[in-house]
Amino acid sequence: MTSRKRNALIYNILIILSILVVSMPVILSLVISTQTPTQVYSSPPRLAPSNDFSNYPKAWESVGLGRMIFNSTVAAVSVTIGKIIMSLLAAFALTHFEFKGKNLLFFIVLITLLLPIPVRIVALFQITSSFHWIDTFWALIVPFLASATATFLLIQRFKTIPSELLDAAKVDGCSPMRYLFQILLPLSSNTIGALVVIQFIYVWNQYLWPLMSTNSREMRVVQIGVKMLINAQAMNNWGIIMAGVVITMIPPLLVFFIMQESFMKGFALASEK
Repeated sequence: MTSRKRNALIYNILIILSILVVSMPVILSLVISTQTPTQVYSSPPRLAPSNDFSNYPKAWESVGLGRMIFNSTVAAVSVTIGKIIMSLLAAFALTHFEFKGKNLLFFIVLITLLLPIPVRIVALFQITSSFHWIDTFWALIVPFLASATATFLLIQRFKTIPSELLDAAKVDGCSPMRYLFQILLPLSSNTIGALVVIQFIYVWNQYLWPLMSTNSREMRVVQIGVKMLINAQAMNNWGIIMAGVVITMIPPLLVFFIMQESFMKGFALASEK
């Protein structure tokens, strides 16, 4: 075996091992979701799935996952759309207009990248409570609308687009908003597609803030539902728990597969020049 073939073989083996390590939690969830408690705790462990899917309707009905999936979907879709619109406008203003305090505003945007939700959650809760938004969709949506990450990525994307396009658009009488939506937006479609995936999954996976800002079961989201499912089963019936986990993974996986091409290209900004 030549040195090149040996290196290629090692490289392929490492890739396969990496894929197995990353995908193992998902594979185990799928396998366990079809097993009874006896099969889950059997020794040696049973690594093959069974043909029993009764755990799925049990998980669905146990804590009302249907309503929680609806709540999470409404919140994730609303936040994703709102974030993209607000970030587009903010990035456009910071890259194509000159005004006092522009650099300061950009610096503030960068600073907010260092402030995750848990750091500002007390102040956020007080503001939300003062607006009487607790236990409403407003509490699940509005606090997430401003996104420094999306604004920063769109700023970097807009900077890669030749300024000659803007000059040509001005000569043709193109207004700023028309230039944004008819020229910049199509040229940034891959970046926006990547942001759609990131923001949807980010909101879908929220646990702490929805736990604080909602009280009734009708407003709970899927991550709280999984925790309720664990409590309901007293961590004994892992088949039902894993079935619930698998169900909650389906919507973000669908979003990823739909936007997969854009997601893969979204961060390769240089290749889109």
